[in-house]
Amino acid sequence: MSAVLETANEVQREAAVTAMKHFRSGLDVDLKSDESPVTAADLAIEFDARARIEARFPGHAILGEEYGAGDLTKDHIWVIDPIDGTRSFISGHPAFGFLLAYLESGHNQLSMVSMPALNEIFVGQAGQGATLNGTPISCSKKTDLSKAILYINEGEKLFADHPEIHKRLVKSGHTRRLAYDCYPHAMMAAGFVDCVVDYDLKPFDFLPLAGVIEAAGGTITDWQGNTLDFNSDGRVVSAATPELHRDLLDILSSNDPNA
Repeated sequence: MSAVLETANEVQREAAVTAMKHFRSGLDVDLKSDESPVTAADLAIEFDARARIEARFPGHAILGEEYGAGDLTKDHIWVIDPIDGTRSFISGHPAFGFLLAYLESGHNQLSMVSMPALNEIFVGQAGQGATLNGTPISCSKKTDLSKAILYINEGEKLFADHPEIHKRLVKSGHTRRLAYDCYPHAMMAAGFVDCVVDYDLKPFDFLPLAGVIEAAGGTITDWQGNTLDFNSDGRVVSAATPELHRDLLDILSSNDPNA
C-alpha cells in the first residue's frame, strides 16, 4: 500500500501543478459528444496520471473520464477524474477538483479529492480514516434532517426529471444550498455539510468521493441505498449519519412517477 500511496501523492501533486498552470489562463474549450466541456488541462492531467500509474503498476487497470476504461474485471483498478467541475474551471471559479481512487477487488482502498485552487487535499484510506491537509476529519453527528445542512447538486437536471422529488428536497433540511461537483461531498467528509443529494454522475465522479466519505464515517449510496460500483446509475446520496441517510432515501424513493 505504501507504493500505491506514494504514487497517488505524486499523481495528485502533478495534477495540481498542471491545473493551476492553466487556471484563469483563457484556454480554449471544446465540447465532447455529450456537449460537456473539455480543455487541454483535462487531457494533460489524465494523460500524465495514466503514464505515472502505468509505469509503476503496469498490470493495473485505469478508468478515466477522458481516455476511457481498461479491463474493469481486474483486481487492481485506478479511477481518475482530471478536473471535476470543468465548467467552474473554465469560468475562473476555484471549486474544481482532481479526483483519484484506487480499488482492490472492488473495494476502495485509497481516495483523494484535491482542490488545487483552494490548497485543500482530502484523503481517505480504508481502515485508517480521512484527512484534510493531513489533519484527521470526520463527518458530523447530525441525525435530524430538519436541522441539517443539505446540498442539492445538479438541481436543474433533477428538477427537470424528478420535479416532485426536487420539491420535497428543497423543503427538507434547515439550510439548503444548490451546488455542483465534488466539493459539497468533500465538505461533508470534513463535517461542515451534513448531506448531499447528487444526480447524473459517472463512476469517475462518485467512486473517489465514496472512499473519502466512508473513511470519514459517512454513508454514500445510490438512491435505492445500494453500494456504489461501476454499474451504478449515477443517482447518489451521501449523508453524515445513518439517520440522515434513511430519511433522504425515504424522500428519494417517494411516489414520483419519474423515479
